Formats: sequence, structure tokens, C-alpha cells
Amino acid sequence: MAGFEEHLTQLETVVEKLERGDLTLDESLRLFEEGMKLSQACKAELEQAEGRIQVLMEGKDGAMRAADMETEEDSEETGLEEEEDEQ
Repeated sequence: MAGFEEHLTQLETVVEKLERGDLTLDESLRLFEEGMKLSQACKAELEQAEGRIQVLMEGKDGAMRAADMETEEDSEETGLEEEEDEQ
């Protein structure tokens, strides 16, 4: 995850420069584009990490087992599938 922290630090630097407001339009646009790329990189790394997260859940027999954590995206997909099934 060293990449995430590095990207986040770079993104914070870009935001600070943009917030100062002392840049030309061309410089501002270039930094904005760079910031968007860094933001997407951070988002992708977070999504990848989220996919690897496991939570411990207690089974019916009382034993603990590892299970994949359900993400918001999984919930949305499940909701869509249920709606399609109902129709």
C-alpha cells in the first residue's frame, strides 16, 4: 500500500497548490488533471484493498470462520438482481 500513501500525499500537495489560487489557468488545468489521475489511482487502490478485507463471522455451529466482507457495490448488485427476479 505504499503506493496509496504516496499518491495521497501527492494529491494533497496538488490541492494545496490549487487552493492558493496564484497559478495561471494553464497551470491550474494541468494540476487539476494530475489531481484527477491521482484521485482515480487512490480510489482503485482502495477498492482493491476493500476486496481483500475479510471479517470473522460466527457460523451456525458457533465456530468462527473467515468470510468476505460485502461491499456497497455487492449490495447494489444484489439489489438489482432481486429487482430483476421479481419482474
